[in-house]
This record gives sequence, structure tokens and C-alpha cells, in this order.
Amino acid sequence: MAEHSPPADLTAAYRQELMLYAGCAVTFTGAAAITWYSCRMMAGGMEMPGGWTMSMAWMPMGSRLQSALTFAGMWVAMMVAMMLPSTLPMLRLYRKAAVFRGEVRVGLLSTIVAAGYFGVWTVFGMLAYIAGLAISFAAMKSGTFSRAVPIATGAALIAAGVYQLSPWKSACLKHCRDPLSVVAAHLEGGWRGALRLGIHHGAFCTACCWALMLIQLALGIMEILVMIVVALVIALEKLFPRGLVVARVTGVLAVGGGFVLVARALVK
Repeated sequence: MAEHSPPADLTAAYRQELMLYAGCAVTFTGAAAITWYSCRMMAGGMEMPGGWTMSMAWMPMGSRLQSALTFAGMWVAMMVAMMLPSTLPMLRLYRKAAVFRGEVRVGLLSTIVAAGYFGVWTVFGMLAYIAGLAISFAAMKSGTFSRAVPIATGAALIAAGVYQLSPWKSACLKHCRDPLSVVAAHLEGGWRGALRLGIHHGAFCTACCWALMLIQLALGIMEILVMIVVALVIALEKLFPRGLVVARVTGVLAVGGGFVLVARALVK
């Protein structure tokens, strides 16, 4: 019996799928390595009045521009390591849709989608950087302000937990869990269409996950264990069949943890 080789177009599709996974694997590995190295370099911090430790991430080194660029590089690597696994289904569907439409340079267009997505997260990160610097400067100048930081940290966890339980979280999570609808609503071709899709998806993802990132910022931006737990929660929320339950359990835990932190700060 003669062997039948697969059609050329099917072979090409398999090859493109393999290239996507290989590219994402290499990117994820590189970002995870940079993030791990950054966490090692930023280990420790400064003991502050109020019994908390200021992370080295909020201590400017060199010029303001150098510090901002260093933080931006660490943040982008961290976001790629944390978000790429849960974003892969959308990128995979976009690539298939682009191939079906007969787009040229599908790999480049997929990269533009990812750039738009992580660009939104970069903006979020730089806003967090500005807020973190403002808090760190105020804490170093005022002991009273510094002693209030643990209370503010607990309040931040409570706020994040409440959002996790809110209908806004549910709506944004529903959007993020349906990559087919996201891609179907953005069928415009070319690099502009790819960029719009990436920005759109990044905006919804930020709206969905900002509370989880606030939890990470509050508990330790460069704490690798916190980072892994938050990344796992994000992946479960988006990919696990009962992701909304994961979001709500996380919200309850955050609210409870926030009240514990506030109570501990008040009795000191």
C-alpha cells in the first residue's frame, strides 16, 4: 500500500504552528531568565519605620532616565514571563486567521500584535513606577508617612480583592477567556489591524488583571514566589474551565489578607 504524504498546505500550516510555539518558548525562556536574574539582583532592601522593607526596585540608581529604563526593561521581561502563556491562545488564533486571509509576513504581524499587547502593560508598569517612586520618596522624608505604608498596603489588598469579586472583573475576564471573539472582532488586515488588536486585548487584559498586579506590587514587586503565584492565578483565571471561581477565591483571600495586615499595623 502506497504511503500518502500530507498536502503541502497542511505541512506548511504545521510548520507555522511549530514556529509559533518555538518562538514563544524561546521568548518565554529568555524573559523568565532575565526576570530571575533581576529578582536576584534586587534582593533585599531598606528597613523602614513601620516595620516594612522598601524594595530596591524603588531606589533610583544612576540618573532618573537610567533608573526608568532599567525598571522598564525588568517590567517588560516580567510581563512576558507572566502573561505570554495565557496570551498564547489569542496569538495562535490570530495567526490562523491571518494565514486564512492570505496575509504576508504572518510572523511579523503576530509580533506586532504581541508588541501592542505588552505595550499596554508597559504603560501600566511605568505608571506603577512613578507611584512607587513617589511613595518611596515620601516614606524616606517622613517617618509618619512611612509608618502608614503597612496600613496602605493592607488597604490595597482589600481594594484588589473587592475588584476580584466585582462584576467588572467578571466582564473583563469573560472577554479574555474568549480569544475567538476577540480575533473575530478585529479582522482588519495589515500592521495597523494587528497593532489595534494587540492594544485592544492588552487594555482588556490590564482591566482584568490590574488588581492581581496590585497585589504583587503590594507584597513585593521583585519577590519571585509572589510573582509565580500571581502568574499562576492569571493563567488559571484565563485558561481553567472555572476561572471565575479562581478569581473569586483569590479575591476573598486578598480581602482577608488585607484586613490582617491592617490589624497588625494598627496594634504595633
